[in-house]
Amino acid sequence: MPLELTTVADDSATFHDGLAVDQLDDLQPGTEHAHRGITFTTLPRPSGTLRCRLATVNDVHFGEWEAGRIDDRAEGPIKRPPAGSAPYPETMNRAAAAEMAAADLAAVVVKGDLTNDGTDEEFAAFEDCYRVPFGDRLHVVRGNHDAYRGQDVYAGDQWIDLPGVAVALLDTAIPFSATGHVTQAQLDWLDAGAAASTVPVLVMGHHQQWTGGKRSRDYFGIDPDASEALSAVMLRRPAIVAYTAGHTHRHRVRWIGERVPSIEVGCVKDFPGTWAEYRVYDGGILQVVHRMSSSEALKWSEECRDLYSDFGVDYASYALGTLAERCFALSFR
Repeated sequence: MPLELTTVADDSATFHDGLAVDQLDDLQPGTEHAHRGITFTTLPRPSGTLRCRLATVNDVHFGEWEAGRIDDRAEGPIKRPPAGSAPYPETMNRAAAAEMAAADLAAVVVKGDLTNDGTDEEFAAFEDCYRVPFGDRLHVVRGNHDAYRGQDVYAGDQWIDLPGVAVALLDTAIPFSATGHVTQAQLDWLDAGAAASTVPVLVMGHHQQWTGGKRSRDYFGIDPDASEALSAVMLRRPAIVAYTAGHTHRHRVRWIGERVPSIEVGCVKDFPGTWAEYRVYDGGILQVVHRMSSSEALKWSEECRDLYSDFGVDYASYALGTLAERCFALSFR
């Protein structure tokens, strides 16, 4: 594989070359740099004091043992770790937790699909990986995989107050369904919280928004009617700076009224194997997506570049997205 620039922050950049990692630190913000023939510009640092850092992960899928399988279909390719190896959700999530534990984080938010099938054993494996290092800094909401059989573990919305920012964590899961929804009561709760907030608000949930195209109640994310109602709240309340989700296993940014980004963050469990950091300053917020760089995580991640190729999908391009969709500045309104 060619050298890839996977992360650019205000003070660093990370390159991956197969299983090799080049980490450049102590860079100047908003400055052009070059490394091994690749030119890039570090993110401009927002004005004011750094108030806090927080991180998110999603689609961690404890209990999954085959990557790339769709229902009972034989196409894939379907990937499994070698016999005797640790289950790959353990490998990938332990790597993510270790990297986040080494950062100075005020909170870690897990945006759903904690498990493959919502069993007690899978929830316990998730807790063991993430609760132990983060304790009460850990905030969790369920995804569709956690509620397929009507489970209500990690159900409900949460308002999380942090230095310089608030997180409104929405439960978008519909029990027994892969699709998502937010109710009018949830929107009223978000509207009231954003109206009263004296700090910027990041809205988070598992399912991505519908932002256009064919309308369908079976849309894989939040249904169109609820998505438009959520967008209306986001546009009405200037404290809200973004909505960020998981579910699609990709990095992507779309815009609500050209004013508020609707963000998707890739999965932990396979390629590219990422977590997202938010650096909160007085004058703005930086999203910085990190690819897990332990040798074990990179080896499995690289194995998964060609998932779904039997279906004609370029999974590597789909999942990684562009650098501009992974690392960017969120402006206040």
